[in-house]
Amino acid sequence: MSTNLSRRGFMGAAGIAGLTVAGLSTLSACGSGATVSKGGSKASAKLKLPTYAAVQTAPADLAGNAAGLDATYLRYPKALTKSVAKAPGDGSRITALTETFTTPAPPQGKNAYWQELNKRLGARFDMTIVVDQGVDAYLQKFNAMMAGGDIPDLVWFPPNQGIQRVPELLDAKFHDLTPYLSGDAVKDYPNLANLPTTAWKTAVVNGKIRGVTVAYGSMGQVYVVNQDFWKPVGGAEFSSAEDFLAKGKELLDAKRNKYVLEPEYVNHTGMFGQWFGAPSGWRLEGGKLVHMYETEEYQEAVAFAVKVAKAGLFWPDPNLSTTMEKMAQGSLGAYVQSFPSFLVDAKTYDFPFGVIVPFAAKAGAKPRYSMGYGSVGYTAINKKADAKRVKMLLGVMDYLAAPFGTEERLFLDNGIEGTHFTRTAKGDVKLTAKGSSEAVTTAMPLAFLAAGPEYIYLPGQPELAGMIHGWQQELLKISQTNPTSGHFSDTSTSKSPSLTTAMADCQKDIIAGRKPISAYKEQLREWRSGGGDKMRAEFEASLAGK
Repeated sequence: MSTNLSRRGFMGAAGIAGLTVAGLSTLSACGSGATVSKGGSKASAKLKLPTYAAVQTAPADLAGNAAGLDATYLRYPKALTKSVAKAPGDGSRITALTETFTTPAPPQGKNAYWQELNKRLGARFDMTIVVDQGVDAYLQKFNAMMAGGDIPDLVWFPPNQGIQRVPELLDAKFHDLTPYLSGDAVKDYPNLANLPTTAWKTAVVNGKIRGVTVAYGSMGQVYVVNQDFWKPVGGAEFSSAEDFLAKGKELLDAKRNKYVLEPEYVNHTGMFGQWFGAPSGWRLEGGKLVHMYETEEYQEAVAFAVKVAKAGLFWPDPNLSTTMEKMAQGSLGAYVQSFPSFLVDAKTYDFPFGVIVPFAAKAGAKPRYSMGYGSVGYTAINKKADAKRVKMLLGVMDYLAAPFGTEERLFLDNGIEGTHFTRTAKGDVKLTAKGSSEAVTTAMPLAFLAAGPEYIYLPGQPELAGMIHGWQQELLKISQTNPTSGHFSDTSTSKSPSLTTAMADCQKDIIAGRKPISAYKEQLREWRSGGGDKMRAEFEASLAGK
């Protein structure tokens, strides 16, 4: 996954803000009209999720677990297993809508990786790849296809519930995949059965499995540091938020263009919130939900971010586009990143990476680490496909979901040996220039259609891979999850993106000094009246199975 991924919305609902489905204007009340208020939560509670059945592959050097600890490989395994017996396609053309966050892939006719993919899939796999040019690019293409009726076989539904009228759209245009994937039925597709149960929850709408989950790491955001930057103050170890502030001030050197934090204010507030003990999205107590925004802990984090800004610790240009370069140069001390993108960064840049494990911001605080959802949406299948074609398409996604340690994953990630990658004397995989231009750029849009479980493998960096595995263990000791994960709220679908954006904009203004901190409480009132309280009620009903 690209470094830009975390900047584009898989860290918050605002990332898919504003997506409305243009193709639904002709749907009337006589359609399914499926909503949570009409029994969706009860149906979802009764649904049998796909049975988990681990695929046997090359054993990891450092084992993972169901809690979110990633299997870690210090070297690329020599003995690989074959997870797909034969090409799953039937020789036909398969169409798909997906997105990329990196350099566009070369066209199929000039792309040896893509041509080999077609052979291995047994089909002509034609992807419409939307190149991320800001939030609206994918949304506009999605809307146009829904409105025009020229819907591909496979369509990626982005996460964070930003698409409007999801149940109606799915019922009208896409297959209910429950008969094919619920319970033991998924075992017909072993690589799909190997995906974590938590990831499948995000593909459930109103008691039906509406797509193949796109697996993503379960770890959330991490505070990543350049360890050399922090050496003058004894390293990136802190006894309190004030200790962090004091050490930051000591390292700040504006005259030499050396700053402590990148300028994504709201991301930092989220990390500070974990130091104070704020919840992950919502906190559930006695059947009642309290949103993160409403908690004293999160509001303390906002106030602390104001102090950090007044001290000048943030990079002064809010549109900084060279974060990683500044980190590598030692001109920047820390940045916030999604965990999967952190793994990409560790492969791409050369500096001593470190992670700040959340610590108590003050005496009595209970620091927490917020886990991710374990997926980045799901891929739905066009309703026009007959049962035989549905099974074939599921077989194709089963191939794309092959786990690490298989022949399929070696190809999917790296391409053709000798053309796209070579092996070092120690067995590590090393991409060629052609691999970087073809395999990497084509693998990313594939990964938004189906992906295997996250793993840690850093070519030629076994020590760092081991350290990351250790940091994950520390983070898991204080981990928390959003209790509404896997639950659906119509109001969250329609209102959360704009409400989240408004709250984020308010926080940015407060931290930058454009608004007083008292503006937060007023914005919070607007959040509640504008949909926050209704979301709360719908999620509470869903959690209670009503």
